[in-house]
Amino acid sequence: MEKDDIFPARPVQPSPEQIQKAISTSLSIQQRAIENGKQPFAALLVGPDNDEVLLSHSNIDHVNHAESSLARLAAAHYTQRFLWQCTLFTSWEPCAMCTATCYWANIGRIVYAASEERLAQLTGMGNEKNMTMTMPCRKVLEGSQKDLDIIGPIAGLEDQVVEASDVYWKAFRK
Repeated sequence: MEKDDIFPARPVQPSPEQIQKAISTSLSIQQRAIENGKQPFAALLVGPDNDEVLLSHSNIDHVNHAESSLARLAAAHYTQRFLWQCTLFTSWEPCAMCTATCYWANIGRIVYAASEERLAQLTGMGNEKNMTMTMPCRKVLEGSQKDLDIIGPIAGLEDQVVEASDVYWKAFRK
């Protein structure tokens, strides 16, 4: 297998307007999750054109996170070559499990609005509903053999995500 078989040239990075649109869509999915009693996490997969939403997902439970569930679904529906040209957008920085699942699915770019550090501050340490690890997604990818493009946190959007998520977390914060 040639390297170009699963690592074709990636499209240009999404524009600030495309990022804003995708994160807004992610926040809408997150809001629907909250309304259905789920944690405020959401992700969407956008095609190589940085516009077409291919899949979206929210958290199912504490081990079926939005990003990892979406990555597994994407891997079942699309080739590794195609996924390398796609972008996973998410409201929050993917945890270690989600980052690794995106890596194995071969999703070439991850864009997140708010950092895991801000999530830990929002939920509070020792919160049994969200045991945030101090493991930024870039740290998870250190030493990996793939050059995933990571964009985030996004200035101006991070506070918006925190505010939208606090609707859920304020009831559980210690």
